[in-house]
Amino acid sequence: MKAATLIRDIPDFPQPGIVFKDITPVLADPVAFAEVIAALSEDIKRLRPDVIVGIESRGFLFGAPVAHELGVGFVPYRKAGKLPYQIISQEYALEYGTATVEAHIDAIKPGQRVVIVDDVLATGGTAVAAGQLTEKLGGAVVGFAFFIELSFLKGRTKLAGRDITTLLSY
Repeated sequence: MKAATLIRDIPDFPQPGIVFKDITPVLADPVAFAEVIAALSEDIKRLRPDVIVGIESRGFLFGAPVAHELGVGFVPYRKAGKLPYQIISQEYALEYGTATVEAHIDAIKPGQRVVIVDDVLATGGTAVAAGQLTEKLGGAVVGFAFFIELSFLKGRTKLAGRDITTLLSY
């Protein structure tokens, strides 16, 4: 996969001790980006989703084109205070703090099959919160898909029993 050759490590970002996986070179390369979207779409389509959820912000970059590719709707889950309509929220822990993810109260219809997409699976806190938020809205989480998995952080264990797609693992 060409994308694997383009990811660069940025040490001590956003704080000392964190090695950030910079995907911006992948996004800038149309061949590599298309390859990633095609691979995610191919794996996700077997789950027959009704809607793709993308988690702010880099989940939007992958989730929206995957939804387009599959011909299904896209729902953005945003950070606190960014949505204009009535919201529902879920707090979660990050590898370096806490945060809240929010959705409009009508973002997911009861019974919809949902795949949650994000750029990186790290500790799993964001993905778990997105799953909880989806279930609060009445949706059925049928899978999670990530471009990159930081396997040493063991986020996959928080999603035990769930269908998980990752394209690259570090």
